[in-house]
Amino acid sequence: MNITVLCCAVLLLPAGAWGRLDGRAAASKPRHVLLDCYYNNEWKSDSAGHRWRYHYVWSDTLDSGFSQLGAIIRSCGGVTDTLCRPPSDSALSSTDIYLIVDPDTPKETAHPAYIEDSSAAAIARWVAHGGRLLLFGNDSGNAEFAHLNRLASRFGISFNENSRNKVAANHYETGAFDRLPAHPLFHGVRRIFLKEISTLTVHPPARPLLLDGSDVIIASARYGKGMVVAVGDPWFYNEYMDQRRLPEGYDNALAAKNLFEWLFSSVSRMHGR
Repeated sequence: MNITVLCCAVLLLPAGAWGRLDGRAAASKPRHVLLDCYYNNEWKSDSAGHRWRYHYVWSDTLDSGFSQLGAIIRSCGGVTDTLCRPPSDSALSSTDIYLIVDPDTPKETAHPAYIEDSSAAAIARWVAHGGRLLLFGNDSGNAEFAHLNRLASRFGISFNENSRNKVAANHYETGAFDRLPAHPLFHGVRRIFLKEISTLTVHPPARPLLLDGSDVIIASARYGKGMVVAVGDPWFYNEYMDQRRLPEGYDNALAAKNLFEWLFSSVSRMHGR
């Protein structure tokens, strides 16, 4: 797949190979990673009426879950937690990284919660004071965009509500990106996989982190003392973190490890640790 990648110049930080714990991250104060389960609030139930939360959550070990991502974060010295209520100043006060993934549509949840202006303002204040916000969207028809963009636009980012990288059957190469910029996220990474994604539009303070031609695939923004990273796919879910689906040569798991080591390191530098 012929891909042209442009990126902003950044300082390359050291990141270890998959499975190796970064000693500096382990020695510092554990970093608190908070996963939203208020805007993404999907449940399954069995014939006996037992219900359980699934789809991009730490406890989900199926293809749809984030159990492998949670394990990676903990291996890097992080602590994983979940927020099941609207974000507020108090709810975010002890959090280093806040992750919002695939906000619900009515087809996914009977009564979806939307990102209201008061919550968006609280998130922006938290980022300005040094928080790290991750926005993992989805493609058109599979995520709520209007309210997500009211939050993302505060940082110069908009999800385009489109869908690219359609992958038919096992033609995984149509979801591959293998010409990657010199950035901590991609240190040692050969190829990543993102399937059916929304592209992004960016304005200052946001900048492209990964471009494919004119399409912004991943963006980042400095905002006050904090940072935002956005991508139009929940790309670190179990299905595409190992070889259960993907052939050998894709490094989503290493990219996930790099991302959190980079964010943990940036929080440590901000606090002088």
